[in-house]
Amino acid sequence: MRNRHLGWMADFPPPLMIDANGVSLAVYEEGSGPPVILVHGWPEIAYSWKSQISALAAAGYRAIALDLRGFGRSSAPHDKHLYDMRVLTDDLAALLDALGLERAVFCGHDWGGAIVWGMAQLKPDRVAGVISLCTPLHPRAPVPPLTIIKKRYSDRHYFVRFQEEGAPERLFKNDIERFFRMVFRKPVPRDQWPGLIPGVFDLMARFEKSNELRTDDLVLSTDDLKIYEAAYRQSGFHGGINIYRNIDQNWSLMEGRDETVRAPALWVGAELDLFLPPETAEGMEALIPDLEKIILPGCGHWVTWEKPDEINTHLIDWLKRRYS
Repeated sequence: MRNRHLGWMADFPPPLMIDANGVSLAVYEEGSGPPVILVHGWPEIAYSWKSQISALAAAGYRAIALDLRGFGRSSAPHDKHLYDMRVLTDDLAALLDALGLERAVFCGHDWGGAIVWGMAQLKPDRVAGVISLCTPLHPRAPVPPLTIIKKRYSDRHYFVRFQEEGAPERLFKNDIERFFRMVFRKPVPRDQWPGLIPGVFDLMARFEKSNELRTDDLVLSTDDLKIYEAAYRQSGFHGGINIYRNIDQNWSLMEGRDETVRAPALWVGAELDLFLPPETAEGMEALIPDLEKIILPGCGHWVTWEKPDEINTHLIDWLKRRYS
C-alpha cells in the first residue's frame, strides 16, 4: 500500500510510504532509468542524500532514497532483534518487490555502506552494483567484533556503550539539537588524531561534557540541522542504536557464508575520516574482484555534505561507465 504525505524537507521529494517486510518505509524518489537505491547511515536519514538525488535523476537514473526502519518517517519497532543485517537486507529486497524491480545499484554511506555490502553478500541476485561511501568491506573477524573493539579502544567506545539498552537513547534525546551540533562537525587534521584517540570514540561522554552550540564548524546549514532534529523528535534514537546492538549478531550471521561480492563495486573514502580512515580499506580487493577505489582529499566522514559536487561527479561517472 502506498500513501503520499506532505514532506517537511525543502528541496527533497515528498515521501511515499511503502509497506515492506512488516514495516512502513518512507521512500523518496526522483527520475527514471536504471534504479539506484540510496541507503543512509547513523545518525542520518534519507535527507542526507539531498545533494545526490536530483543530480542522479538529471543524469538519467531513478534515484530512490529511504528512511531505514527506525529512522525518520519509517516504522521504528523497539525490539533490538529487528535490526540485524538479515532483517535490514530483507527490507531492501521487499522494497525492490514493492517497486516492481528485480535488481538495483545500491549506494550506502556509513552504516548504509555496511548494509549495501551485506546486501551484495546475502542477496546477490538483487544487486546490480554496489557503491560504498567511507565504509570498507572487511573479511569476517576471527572473534566477535565487540571483543576486538574493547581490547583496542577500551569499553568506553560507543560501539560498546551503545549495548546498554535505553541509556544512549535517554541521554541524546535530552538535547537533540546539541547532539547533532556535536556530530556534524568539520574534520580535524590528521596530525591531531593521536591526541583525540580513544576519547573521541566515547560519544556519550563527549555529549555529557559538551555545551557548545557553535555553528561555524558545522558541515551543514542550520536549516538542514533542524530537519534532523524534527526527524529524531518523531522517531527517537532507539532504531539506529539498535543496529549497533546487532554487531556481534551480524558476525554470527556470516559464519560459513561466502563473503565475496561479485557485483561491480565502487568505494569512495575520505582522507580526513577519523572514524573510517581510508587506510582501513586496504585489501578489499580480496573480497571484491571488480572494485574501483577513490579517496577524497581534505574531506571528513560526512562526504555527502562536505563534498557534494565531487561525490556526484564520481557516482555519475562510475554509473555511466558501468550502467549506461
